[in-house]
Amino acid sequence: MDRPAPHPPFAWRSALVLAGAKLVLHGALAARYGLFRDELYFLDCARHPMWGYVDDAPAIAWLAKLALLLGGSLPAVRILAALAGAGTVLLACLLAREFGGRRFAQVLAGLCVLAAPVFLVEHGLLCVGAFEPLVWLGCVLLLLRIQATGDGRLWLAFGALAGLGVLLKYTMGLVLICMLAGMACTSLRRWLGHRLLWAGAAVAVALFLPTLLWQIRNHWPLLVDLATIRRTHKNVELPPLPFLASQVMMVQPLIALIWIPGLVRLLRRGAFRAPGLFYLFLLGAMMLLRAKDYYLAAAYPLLFAAGAAAWEEALEAWAWTRGSRWPKPVGAGLVAAMVLIGIPPFTPLLAPERLHALHARLGLHENPENSHGPLLQPFSDQFGWRELAQETASIYQALPSETRAVTGIWTANYGEAGAIDWYGPSLGLPPAVCGHNACSFWSFPSKAPTAFIVLGFNRRFLEQGFRSVVQVGSHHHPWGMALENQPIFLCRELNRPFPELWKKTIFWN
Repeated sequence: MDRPAPHPPFAWRSALVLAGAKLVLHGALAARYGLFRDELYFLDCARHPMWGYVDDAPAIAWLAKLALLLGGSLPAVRILAALAGAGTVLLACLLAREFGGRRFAQVLAGLCVLAAPVFLVEHGLLCVGAFEPLVWLGCVLLLLRIQATGDGRLWLAFGALAGLGVLLKYTMGLVLICMLAGMACTSLRRWLGHRLLWAGAAVAVALFLPTLLWQIRNHWPLLVDLATIRRTHKNVELPPLPFLASQVMMVQPLIALIWIPGLVRLLRRGAFRAPGLFYLFLLGAMMLLRAKDYYLAAAYPLLFAAGAAAWEEALEAWAWTRGSRWPKPVGAGLVAAMVLIGIPPFTPLLAPERLHALHARLGLHENPENSHGPLLQPFSDQFGWRELAQETASIYQALPSETRAVTGIWTANYGEAGAIDWYGPSLGLPPAVCGHNACSFWSFPSKAPTAFIVLGFNRRFLEQGFRSVVQVGSHHHPWGMALENQPIFLCRELNRPFPELWKKTIFWN
């Protein structure tokens, strides 16, 4: 059986410094801008706990609930993602050690995580992508430990982590299939029939079972959501070559010089081949399914770690033959410089007007997903929500008291609903009515209003359900998403029962 060489010491001090830098970076910028669209939605989900949601597994709502318990401020919401980023740095350093890397390799792997644009963005927001690397890397680390030690009891820990991963994001199921495929092609295949592996699988199934039952009881919202996405082509579907190119851009083009050799190193060494095959199988599956390019992001710290170990070996061989030690500090310095270069365009460090100018110079608006905002979507979608709630409140409070008593707030999407539900209580607004995704489970009013202030719907649709449709305002934020810069209507005199009109707005996508 192929087994790795004994481990070098773990560079705890260096790893903790890098993890601390990651935590301080995102913690210091956590209160910049405002709540992100999906953060508003997750906070709404946290206030309506269920074992599943239309488009998300339940763990992200649990994390949002923890943020509420921490006070619900913007830093409290985002500190969890910053902690996940620090954890990702530590796991990358641990994996570099697992691949035989000493201090230089461990530091280089951590620096790569710090420099990758996708992680600069995701670890600054409460989002699923911020926590996925912890699960993926943890599973790979356990897999390597099982390979190295033969300790089958670790399958129980693997199963527990895998089960939590599925509760975080349903695509973890695909990740596990690809890991098993990688095992089947290596000496790890001997574990596939082992009782301890199946015991670990039972642990994972037990953790996921309540969510599975929720999906069954509610007629598989996840499958309906996926079918709608495919039918409407909501996701940007990239052909294979552009998809591969996006993988290089997502984690910094120069860092491809580290992770691509890392992939080659994994595939060439029997003891490490399973993680390398896992990445290839997952890459192929993502391209076949036309997934979003960043769905693969959580795998890259694994390749950073392998590449860092490969570069350490190569540079030490260089130093041995040439008698020169400068390549290692120069290499680490270049990656550290990429960290500093990546911070301005991929964090909320700059004022929005300066960030807009920088994005324009870098050509970042050319991504199809960013075509509806002046900034990259993760940044534009942090603007305008408080103002939207305030504008709605001014309209609501200006109504006569008898009209206000029978007027609700009706929104077209979960971002608008989340803004009303988050900012609205202090402004005297009722909860939002919304049929988008999981909002459709909790926001139908027990006693339907006879009038609505409406956000996000067009006049033609509203005139099908109301005799009176009057524009009473218009929302516009210069840095917000263009799709939210729309008229605000006051709709009265329903010409059909509201449940009939409501059903037309239930949209799982």
